Amino acid sequence: MILKVIIDDQTYEINVPAVVLAEARDYFDQIDRDLDVGWQMGRDWVEAPDRIQRAQIVADRLLTALETDNRKLGTLLAGYLLDRLPGLESVEPDLQGEPQNTRFEMGRPPQAAPKTSSVTSKPSGKGLSKLEAMEQAGREVTQVFRVGRGYRFSVFDHETGTWMDAPLAPTEQEAERLRQASFRARYEALLVGR
Repeated sequence: MILKVIIDDQTYEINVPAVVLAEARDYFDQIDRDLDVGWQMGRDWVEAPDRIQRAQIVADRLLTALETDNRKLGTLLAGYLLDRLPGLESVEPDLQGEPQNTRFEMGRPPQAAPKTSSVTSKPSGKGLSKLEAMEQAGREVTQVFRVGRGYRFSVFDHETGTWMDAPLAPTEQEAERLRQASFRARYEALLVGR
């Protein structure tokens, strides 16, 4: 996956291989554990950073990694952002040391745009094949990710064209159970063309 980082008027592209996303989950979880105790964001202390604040903090660290030419750390931090913000296309870190001013640009779900339009335009009863429905549902329901002391996943909402966060679950197993239910519901809807 590619993350675009906009610094001043220049755009840098960081390629994060899928293997890095898969193998760095423990590192991503460690970042979240570090942030669970709170973080200084500019002049303000944030007791319990939410998902966007965490991403802003990590984007600030990513900026430092790029400035010091630490490519390995930069790739890992870009991977965290891509993992925790499904659909993220670009980040514009604040250059004045105020992470809360960092901006993110979200795109459509990865690879979902072309199929989504064809699925929603199909009349009822003309759904996808089982394999197509499973692949599409996999793109529209993210994996479970950690947020603070809880876990959740995101689902792409076709009506608004945005990602919606599932309720926060206290355990990873509970979040995974809820995710499987959402995945199954989306899969079954795609089979019948909804």
